[in-house]
Parts: sequence; C-alpha cells; structure tokens
Amino acid sequence: MNNFIYDIPVRVYFGENQLCHLGEELSKYGKRVLLTYGGGSIKKSGLYDAVTKEIKNAGLELYELSGIAPNPRIDSVRDGARMCKEHNIDVLLAVGGGSTLDATKWMAAGACVEHDPWDFFSKWAPVEKALPVVTILTLAATGSEMDSGGVISNPETQDKIGRLADPLLPKASFLDPTLTYSVSPYQTACGAADMMSHIMEVYFNMEPDLYMLDCFMEGMMKTIIKYAPIAMQEPDNYEARANLMWTSSWAINGFVNGGKQQAWSCHPMEHELSAIYDITHGLGLAILTPRWMKYCLDETTVSKYVQFGVNVFGIDANLEPMDIAKQSIEKLSAFFFDTLGLDNTFTKVGIEEKNFPVMAKKACGDGVLPGFKPLAQQDIEKIFAMCR
Repeated sequence: MNNFIYDIPVRVYFGENQLCHLGEELSKYGKRVLLTYGGGSIKKSGLYDAVTKEIKNAGLELYELSGIAPNPRIDSVRDGARMCKEHNIDVLLAVGGGSTLDATKWMAAGACVEHDPWDFFSKWAPVEKALPVVTILTLAATGSEMDSGGVISNPETQDKIGRLADPLLPKASFLDPTLTYSVSPYQTACGAADMMSHIMEVYFNMEPDLYMLDCFMEGMMKTIIKYAPIAMQEPDNYEARANLMWTSSWAINGFVNGGKQQAWSCHPMEHELSAIYDITHGLGLAILTPRWMKYCLDETTVSKYVQFGVNVFGIDANLEPMDIAKQSIEKLSAFFFDTLGLDNTFTKVGIEEKNFPVMAKKACGDGVLPGFKPLAQQDIEKIFAMCR
C-alpha cells in the first residue's frame, strides 16, 4: 500500500442546541460576517432567526447573500467575492446544503484574488488562500462540511467542475440532525445516493490498502442502506438523520482514501449530465452507478464485487463469484430505484442521446478517465447508452 497523510482540522459541533457556540467561533476570525444561504427555507424553518440572533449577540456585523441555487452557479460566487471585497468581510457563514457550502468556499477564495473566480476552474489558477468559512448543514449529502472541495457550474459554457484546495476547508461546522427533518423524501433519497457514490468511488479499487478502511466503508454503506428508508418514512427520526449526517461527512473527508490514488469515475460523468440538464446530482449518480459497475465487471475486477456483495448486501459467499457480482449490482439497483424510488433511466429525467458524445468527451478530458477501469470516450458513451 501507499503512504499517506491525513489532516482534516475541522471543528465539528454535532447534535442539537450547538448554535450557542456559533458566536464564539465566528468571533475568532473578525467582526464582519457574510451569511450565505439558498432560497429562503431557513427563514421558514426559524433557523435564520436563530443564526442571526447568535451573530448579533456576539456583537458582529452581519451581511447577507441569498439565492444560491442547486448546482451552484459561478455568478453567485462572483457576487459573494465582490461583497467580501466591498465590505471587508472577515468570515463567511454558509447555511444550507452542499450547494451553498460549495459556492461559499469559492467566494472565500475569490475574495483573495483579483481575477475572475471562474479562472480557478477554466485556467486552474492557484488557490493560495481563502477567507475563513464556517458552515451550518441542513442537508446530508455532499460532505462539503468536512472537506476542502467545491463544485461550481457555468451555464454559459455548460461546464460543471469540482476542485479541491486546502484553503477551502471549513474552520468549523455545525451538524444538527434536527435541521434535516424538513428535507423531503426525494432529496433524502438523492443525498443517500450521493453518499453511496462517494464511498463506492474509493471502495471499488484494486490497489492493496488497509483492510480496516474497507470495513469502515462497508459499515457506512450498510448504514445508508438501513437508515435512508427510515428517514424518508419518518422525517423526524433523530437516529436515522444523525446516522446519515455523520456518514455524509466521513464518506468524503479523506479518511477512507488511505493511500489509494485512483481517480473517480461516476462523478466526472455525472457532472456533465447536470452541467447541461441541471438534474439533481445524487439522482444522476444513482442512474449511472449500477451501469458503470456492470460495464467494469470482468475477471480482473470480480473479486471486489464479491467483497461488496457479501459484506454489504449479505449475499451467500458460497455462490460462484460472477453470480455474486451480478447479484450485488441488482441489489444496489433495487436500493436506488425500488427502495429509494429514484428514476432509473436518462429518458425519465430528460437526458437526450444526442448529447452523449460531447458529455463523454468532456468527462474524460478528451483522453482517458483513469478510474476503477480506465474509460475512454467510447466507453463512457456505452455507459450512457446503458442508462437510456
């Protein structure tokens, strides 16, 4: 196995009634706070009032930027970076799901440069520093509350690009499972699919690594399979929401990577879907993942499917390896499409075959996507065709 460094210095306040610590956390970084959020659901839920009360009680100056959309746009990042400069913002507070958190991270980086924030993606401009970011999570899915990444869309160029940079790591994150009680069954299902994919992108890997990390990933996948349906049926089930929320963070905070260096596959493919069609990220991953698994299955990779099927879904280990592998794909499909009730084809969500070539070409960077099984443009087009 490869050597690795693990360093995720995010202070996490997990559980109910932790907002009493918000003022002290924000005050560590200055007096002027930019509060960012989406369409206003935090006002309906009362969270906005609770947050602003803590900010004012701490004697901090409050500025606001709302309207951050799902699949966050570069325009929101530009607006936030501009506000940070105009008002000499000291710290940003992102309240919402992954879209708000991702956009806010890049606002924090954009505030520290003179160039257009899109240059971080189109020109891979270096991210040398960023303003501090604190987060309050309202949707368990992306894991952005405990990682250094963010994905931004540019409708003008039909690009959706994700990038990691150490300065983007949140300083502190508040994770209260009760704040996810209002998340709809559909968004809960999409979040579960997103979490599963984060884990599977690392788990499906033929590099030798720590046994304990595979066990950890298998435990998280079993947690999602157990608790996502409960959260959908009982939205205010604290145990279910808490398990999903903490799994969301640990699925993508780098811990499970160990020494593995393999690139991801399904996420680059899905980004091209939502770049053009603006579909929910987790939904796109749910449609893609079982087909990608089927396409990558052969005698050289079957052992990983066997491990997955036996340890996650409890398939009989005495069956033929290829039978176990095929059953594991069927069981994952049943979880996504029957248990979670997500749409199972591109046709159902309006994705057209005519765009397969351009999406596939962009997904592999006009070369080869070096994931679990290396995928060239023609391979990705075939996987897209399997999703019709």
